[in-house]
Amino acid sequence: MRFGFSSGLDTSFRVSARASSQIRTAASWWLKNRPKAPEAFAEELERGFELLRSLPSAGEAVFHPRLPALRRILLARVRYHLYYTFSPETETLEVLALWHTSRGSAPIL
Repeated sequence: MRFGFSSGLDTSFRVSARASSQIRTAASWWLKNRPKAPEAFAEELERGFELLRSLPSAGEAVFHPRLPALRRILLARVRYHLYYTFSPETETLEVLALWHTSRGSAPIL
């Protein structure tokens, strides 16, 4: 299964190793436990990536003491947030975490 974040193809859009691991884990869980909508996670993730590529400021700002540019978007259908930073100066966006909304707290970044 491909999620549209191939390393090296788009230097302005990166997914951290931690986020990649979280995405793989969530995708695997989704395929095993959501038989009525097995592709929903991959579809929502791809939509989220497309949104971030086209409109990096779309996410809501999230307070973080070390990451002033931290933002997140909601993947509503699957109830996950993508946490990311965007630097307008370098035009670099990095996805830092995938976090389920039921967890209550924000991820450790």
